[in-house]
Amino acid sequence: MEKASPMTTLSTGKPAPDFTLKTDADTSFALADQRGKSVLIYFYPQADTPACNDQNLSFTANAPWFAERDIVLVGISPDSVEKLADFRKKYALTPILLSDPDHKAIDPYGVWGEKKNYGRTYLGLIRSTVLIDPEGKIAQVWPNIRAKGHVERVMKAVG
Repeated sequence: MEKASPMTTLSTGKPAPDFTLKTDADTSFALADQRGKSVLIYFYPQADTPACNDQNLSFTANAPWFAERDIVLVGISPDSVEKLADFRKKYALTPILLSDPDHKAIDPYGVWGEKKNYGRTYLGLIRSTVLIDPEGKIAQVWPNIRAKGHVERVMKAVG
C-alpha cells in the first residue's frame, strides 16, 4: 500500500502553497500568476465519476457568480491531462482543470490520505476546497466535504 502524505493543516491568513501544474489543454498554470485575484481551488478524486461530475457541473453552472466576484475557479485531481480534456469536452465544463498525478499541489494542501468506503480503507484524494485571497493567503478551508450542496455552501460563505 502506498504511503499517505502527512496531512497538512492549512491555516487562514498563512501563505497558500504555490504550485505550477498542467491544464487539460496541456498548458502551464501557476498559482503565483493569479495574484490580485481570489482563487477557489476544489480538489476532487476522479474525473467522470458521479460525485465529481456533480461537483464540476455545479461549479460550471455557478461560474458567472464566481466571475462577478473576481474569483478564479480551479479544479485539481490526480487525473491525466488527457482524461481531463475528455472530461471538459464531455460535460462542457468551464473551471480551469489541473492535472496533479505527482501530487505537487495535492500533498502540500494535505488532501491525500486515508479514506473509508463501504468498510474498505484505502489512500486517496480527500475532497476539499480552499479559497485563496488576492494576496495569495488562505482565506477559508472546507476540508473533507461532500459534493452534494457544497458549491451552494461555498457561495453562501463567500457572500
